[in-house]
Amino acid sequence: METKLNITDPETGKTLELPVRRGTRGPPVVDISRLYQDLGYFTYDPGFLSTASCSSHITFIDGEKGILLYRGYPIEQLAERSHFLEAAYLLLYGELPSVSQLTTFNSHIVHHSMINESLRSFFNGFYYDAHPMATMVGVVGSLSAFYHDSTDIHNPEHREVAALRMIAKMPTIAAASYKHSIGEPINYPKNDLSYAGNFLHMMFSRPSEDYEIDPVVEKALDLIFLLHADHEQNASTSTVRLAGSTGANPFACIASGIAALWGPAHGGANEAVLNMLHEIGRAGRIPEFIARAKNKSDPFRLMGFGHRVYKNYDPRARIVQRAYHDVLTKLGNSDDPLFELALKLEEVALKDEYFIEHKLYPNVDFYSGLIYKALGIPTNMFTVMFAIARTAGWVAQWMEMIAESEQRIGRPRQSYVGPACRQYPAAGDD
Repeated sequence: METKLNITDPETGKTLELPVRRGTRGPPVVDISRLYQDLGYFTYDPGFLSTASCSSHITFIDGEKGILLYRGYPIEQLAERSHFLEAAYLLLYGELPSVSQLTTFNSHIVHHSMINESLRSFFNGFYYDAHPMATMVGVVGSLSAFYHDSTDIHNPEHREVAALRMIAKMPTIAAASYKHSIGEPINYPKNDLSYAGNFLHMMFSRPSEDYEIDPVVEKALDLIFLLHADHEQNASTSTVRLAGSTGANPFACIASGIAALWGPAHGGANEAVLNMLHEIGRAGRIPEFIARAKNKSDPFRLMGFGHRVYKNYDPRARIVQRAYHDVLTKLGNSDDPLFELALKLEEVALKDEYFIEHKLYPNVDFYSGLIYKALGIPTNMFTVMFAIARTAGWVAQWMEMIAESEQRIGRPRQSYVGPACRQYPAAGDD
């Protein structure tokens, strides 16, 4: 039985019945699409915190309970039993692959991992010490100039090829962006390496010396990619969908997502956590910084705590914390003072009434910067790593949006608060 929500205009007395939609999980949503047409009202929702912009089958988050599902599978199970490319297949196609399907998918990714040779020379147009994220935005946006055969968004085969190309080429572009920023030659991908292993090879190997991939680092990096693959309608994903709603080519849409991710409030938070831990310095100063975080007149913020959606412990944070501890142990560096400081900070914060009352729990950024540091990833590449992983989710969300029967160009409305109407002064008026 369909539920209706009645709303009455207090000025005219006219009543409108708004349909209430119920998803598989999560709160019901009120369909307000006729609100303006029938009653002349817009809704006001800064940041779209209470607005469902789409229907999706891909990712579900229950922020109150700390639940994250990819196509219905708990992130904890995927982290334990799966790997990044299998999760990427799941996000794209909706089901876990069979052995033969995964083999074919891996083969496609390997086949598309190289970039056009002319595109390699494109990197030389960037300033020698350009930030890798700046290079990423430019290079990814230029891909439509090199791959014309996958830009027809109304062709399902084009869409699939574009999706595979983006997932395959992102590590190559990311590593090349880093190599350019430090003045080293760009490496070609190797077809016999794993997705994470190939990225490590392209990032750290040099023509002048042998490079051996550490399996501990490789496994941990693959796990981080899996955990960041998708996260529902966050800022960058919503940006990809909004750009895609205009009919823009997929490469431009993903470039727009990278640009949104670059913001320090989104993809740059893990770097901010490291900076904060360095600022705190030692466990004895934790109470001082806890007090500063609670002081509204102090600009200091405790980075890595709290989340727009999660009002419980971010499930990804627990997984990253355990993985980081394992990495330190296996690499023989179990006494990382920053990790010990982070654990102590978390312990103190989670016992503080202010943090309990405001439901400020550690999020994935609190530990992801630490594990990147342990894996040898340079700080200016932290957000780039996020972009590599999130590309799987972006292309899955983009493909879903294009195929939607209700898909329309995104056009948020506003509450105008400027001058009502002014007359341009006539000639001669003072």
